[in-house]
Amino acid sequence: MSTPVGARSEGSPHTADPRSSRSPSASSGGEPSWAQRWWDVVVVGGGNAAVTAAMAADDLGCSVLVLERAPRHQRGGNTRHTRNIRCVHDDKDEFNSGSYTEDELWSDLCAVGEGPADEELARFTVRESASLHDWMFRHGARWQQPLAGTLHLGRTNRFFLGGGKALLNSYYRYLGTRPAVQVAYEARVESLILDGPRCRGVVVATGDRSVTVECGSVVCASGGFEANLEWLRRYWGDAVDNYVIRGTPYNDGQMLAQLFAAGAEAAGQEKGFHAIALDARAPQFDGGIATRLDTIPYGIVLNRHGRRFYDEGEDLWPKRYAIWGRKIAEQPDQIAYSLWDAKVNDLFLPPMYGVTPVSDLTSLAASLGLHPPTVAETVGSYNAAIQPGTFMPDRLDDCRTQGLAPAKSHWAQRLDTPPYYGVAMRPGITFTYMGVRVDVDARVRLEGGGSFDNVFAAGEMMSGNVLSTGYLAGFGMTIGGVWGRRAGTKAAQHVIR
Repeated sequence: MSTPVGARSEGSPHTADPRSSRSPSASSGGEPSWAQRWWDVVVVGGGNAAVTAAMAADDLGCSVLVLERAPRHQRGGNTRHTRNIRCVHDDKDEFNSGSYTEDELWSDLCAVGEGPADEELARFTVRESASLHDWMFRHGARWQQPLAGTLHLGRTNRFFLGGGKALLNSYYRYLGTRPAVQVAYEARVESLILDGPRCRGVVVATGDRSVTVECGSVVCASGGFEANLEWLRRYWGDAVDNYVIRGTPYNDGQMLAQLFAAGAEAAGQEKGFHAIALDARAPQFDGGIATRLDTIPYGIVLNRHGRRFYDEGEDLWPKRYAIWGRKIAEQPDQIAYSLWDAKVNDLFLPPMYGVTPVSDLTSLAASLGLHPPTVAETVGSYNAAIQPGTFMPDRLDDCRTQGLAPAKSHWAQRLDTPPYYGVAMRPGITFTYMGVRVDVDARVRLEGGGSFDNVFAAGEMMSGNVLSTGYLAGFGMTIGGVWGRRAGTKAAQHVIR
């Protein structure tokens, strides 16, 4: 018997639902045209992994329906807020300042957090990234030179011309030229229709109705559950009320919950997420990459008690920026403050919401709501611990502290040159790591052994197979590209075999 598997309610992440506008995909006179036919491959989602899967399935001659939950102007999930991708490449060219080998990317991945979650799948991701640049270009991607102020990324990462939203627009234009591909917006998958381990279709909410779509394979690429504050609250408690969700409000885990209800095996840590230091003035949802702060390596970071709590210069910023969201989440009231002075103010992209220069540290502390004597004591101890060295902002230099806990390992300079600057920071959650376990063909695995016959997953929904607790700048796009291509290919091959 065919069994619809519906999503379990996890609570609403919004006070006002941005999905309230009427679907342009639904006709007022009846079912939308895309619901009235069979599709070889249905792709659930609309971001990098989903669109890549659709293009890969189309490359093999399959008919493809993309079901994007968001309206057209918000399509693309978290990809809208990206700007680069980290891939293996051989040589220096006009877009990268040098080569980046497979061994080096693997070493970098192993050095963040607790290292890769599943070594086989992580090595596959690294190895397959070497062909992504050319594949993306053939499907519409275009590149640009690194932006000024993007710390230490010019060699390892390649930047999208115009950023992530421009990349998505290029991909969607490409899909628009493919006669066997259709995209439906404001189309939310309510349930999978299962015959045991085989999915024969999906039930989709569109406009004011629900419709059934039959298909040969399904690729699930609709992100994690970071926008679902009630789901996060299970693991983090009421601290989530102080979190900022920097990405799409549509990633509330509905598809993930459906897969778990159908017996999918989980992968990744329940409390795992990619989280960064975000400007505390950012909106609760969808502020994007522009609200990120890159000030940390060249100054000091204080908690609400005016004390430092971690090494600001531990390693190159692309390898450490993603630990700061969790570090701030562990501080009282989930807030921290980045302080710097005039010497370094031109070394990073400025805060999106601006920052007011202040002539002295006492005034700076007061403006941030900190206790001025405590801040003065903290800065004095820090300044006294600075050792002689040569400041080199583009590499690991020898400017460090001595006899200070916590130490600052690199880029340690006295905080002594007015004007001074400071900004409050919150944990900015990008995506969650817990998702479904997959095999090397991107097929979703079942608890107790075995896999679904024709259900595949890609992107953030399965990132916990690759990432444990750490993150590398641009590597989420790598996972989406590699596994979107893999899932789309294998979904298509399942149909045409």
